[in-house]
Amino acid sequence: MEIRLENLNKTYVSQDGGKIRAVKGLSLTIPDGKILCLLGPSGCGKSTLLGIINGLIVPETGIVRLDGEDVSQLGPEMRAVGMVFQNYALYPHMTVRQNIQMPLDNPAKGERPGKEEKKRRVDEIAGLLHVDEFLDRRPDELSGGQQQRVSIARALVRKPDILLLDEPLSNLDRQLRMEIMQEIRKIQRDTGITTLFVTHDQREAMHSADIIAVMNEGEVQQVGTPEEIYERPANLFTAMFFGEPVMNLLHGCLVGGKVFVEGTEIFTAEGLPDQKVVVGFRPENTVLGSEGGLRGRITHLEKEGKDMLAVISFGDTKVSAYLPEDAALPEGTPLSFGIRDGGVLLFSEDSGKALNF
Repeated sequence: MEIRLENLNKTYVSQDGGKIRAVKGLSLTIPDGKILCLLGPSGCGKSTLLGIINGLIVPETGIVRLDGEDVSQLGPEMRAVGMVFQNYALYPHMTVRQNIQMPLDNPAKGERPGKEEKKRRVDEIAGLLHVDEFLDRRPDELSGGQQQRVSIARALVRKPDILLLDEPLSNLDRQLRMEIMQEIRKIQRDTGITTLFVTHDQREAMHSADIIAVMNEGEVQQVGTPEEIYERPANLFTAMFFGEPVMNLLHGCLVGGKVFVEGTEIFTAEGLPDQKVVVGFRPENTVLGSEGGLRGRITHLEKEGKDMLAVISFGDTKVSAYLPEDAALPEGTPLSFGIRDGGVLLFSEDSGKALNF
């Protein structure tokens, strides 16, 4: 099911009586059958947006369309949307089977499956999420990962057209998060259900999403595949927020089609007007020993798996670079560095937007 959001706005009143614009003129399309990740810092409006799609939150203005139908005035029970929350929200007095079956006992849109159909669907989804052996237990007898699987099973048992996941794995350790996300990804591929999940974990977004929408202060900064956002961020916010280690950023100036950093010409960018710029490049695109490059000194070394990450300082600026496997460059080593061909990005210092060159 395609989700289309058109010019959504939502404002809250803060404790001191001020106004907080959680969502600002937001428009976004989520294609049918895809997994889209809403990625951004805490308080950027991600959870509010999920609530608007689900019908739990009513925006001041804007339209929510599901497969072209305007559902903006419909309640959650009429939208065929499954929602999984961060805190599991399981009923402690019910068994796992009763928790999963609850949406079938309180059906939406007139759906009323019989007793045998309810049992079949609960058994099926419990098996998919590996909680079938716990059906007679209560939530407090399960681990956090098992409880979250039950929560996801409850959202999927009614066979919704859309699945919304509001940071459902943030209380779990990284290994378990990745394991459950892989299971969700497999179920999504098998069912074709359109899925949105909220996270601030870039690795979850990179490994699980077909499309990522980066949000900040209630607005979408960029929409694209994980590769597009990593390689071609649309602005400085996305460039700084997305990627581990973070992107290297150098302040410079563009004069006569040439880019200078601290007086050193580092590359050409013809066709652009003279202006102050920010040069961006990923650590893997830092070239060590570049003739005529910038000069600095290794001030820190950090092991990342089989790779060694070096922090190079020059002046008040720090740059990260991966060292070649055979390099013997201890802390304190002076060296020059440049940027790999095709690995450089350029941003306007005034607007923060990416510049094409």
